[in-house]
Amino acid sequence: MVSANQPKIYTGGCHCGAVLFKVAVEKYQVDECNCSICQKKGFLHLIVPCNKFTLLKGEEVLTTYTFNTGVAKHKFCKICGVHSFYIPRSHPDCIDVNLRCLDGNPISDFEVTPFDGANWEQNIQNLRSRKTL
Repeated sequence: MVSANQPKIYTGGCHCGAVLFKVAVEKYQVDECNCSICQKKGFLHLIVPCNKFTLLKGEEVLTTYTFNTGVAKHKFCKICGVHSFYIPRSHPDCIDVNLRCLDGNPISDFEVTPFDGANWEQNIQNLRSRKTL
């Protein structure tokens, strides 16, 4: 695991390469949510402030899926279908990057913490209180 005082820039994107981004990481913790959509996508949540995320390529191939409250904006590549990042309901002023979409498979740099998103309303305060962005 990388030390919390060692910020690092990671690059990533979708499967076909049409969407590329970079993200500056200062906190090496991700959440593994068990809600219906995260389970199906295999999303590992790396939530960062918007100013730590830069879309390098692919704005024109992104499309958005929303459901339930409509607050979360699930972005995905309309060519290959990969969901590499989105605007989360829990932190709508941030970007939530799928750790699995970062180049080089850096999962060992991060602490993975389970989050019971299947019971989102009862548990969201736990997630919000843990995040110090």
